Amino acid sequence: MQHAQAKTFAGAPWGRFSEASKGYVHGFFRAKSQHAHDWVLLPTAKSVAAIVSVRNEESTIGPIMHQLNRLPFDEVYVIVNGSVDHSFQRVRERSHAVVLSFPEPLGHDVGRALGAKLASADILLFLDGDIMVTAEELLPFIGMIDQGLDVALNDITPYMHSFAKQDQVTHMKQFLNASLGRSDLGANSLTAVPHALSRKALDVLGIPALMVPPKAQALAVHHHLNIKASGSINVIRSNKRRTENTGRTNQVADLIIGDHVEALKLAGDLSGERLSFRDEMRKRTLAGGAG
Repeated sequence: MQHAQAKTFAGAPWGRFSEASKGYVHGFFRAKSQHAHDWVLLPTAKSVAAIVSVRNEESTIGPIMHQLNRLPFDEVYVIVNGSVDHSFQRVRERSHAVVLSFPEPLGHDVGRALGAKLASADILLFLDGDIMVTAEELLPFIGMIDQGLDVALNDITPYMHSFAKQDQVTHMKQFLNASLGRSDLGANSLTAVPHALSRKALDVLGIPALMVPPKAQALAVHHHLNIKASGSINVIRSNKRRTENTGRTNQVADLIIGDHVEALKLAGDLSGERLSFRDEMRKRTLAGGAG
């Protein structure tokens, strides 16, 4: 009773699958004359791993693990790093996950890469320990990978301000996607969670690429992986405010902008320095230039 075939629900709203899942679970336990658990079936017959990066999240990680416990994941990895609170204990209390603990901060991206290195599942779902999500909200990311996506991104478009009010990080995300010829992705990025990868995507990208998410995105586009926004969770509002990620110029923003510069350099090396911006107007050969 762990997994459900998603093909029956292909194209249907994920809320419909969620309701059908709850009905099945309720009926299963009623037939056994037992109290129904608050479980949600996975919309796939493939194996699924959840990977959570955690740093000083003792107030949120418990509820997040409760939501993950409602889904029958084949593997759950929690990377606790640089925590000086009780995050490790909260994970141990609320789950049977494999927990890796590092005394020094690794950064969310390195934590995710470590979890991916351990995972053997067909589908990998990535979360952060400070962003509360429900089990039902995670279904589209898993289900869309099952239905053929290689990279399932979080669609943050509905929660964005107008262009004039957007920050530099958002502009960089949009510019990278436009430069890759994927302006349809807007500001949706592997920088944001939740997102999910297929085993094929992980094999193509490689573990090291996950440590710089915009580079992984550039590689995914270059290798013609199937990339699309799937679920839509407002991580802009729920992202925890810290000293290093607040203010017009802050450490996290600088890091993400630097990551995008690296991604643009990589994309230029792979596809040419003009990327998707073709120069079809100049007749350079007439002045002795290259065509």
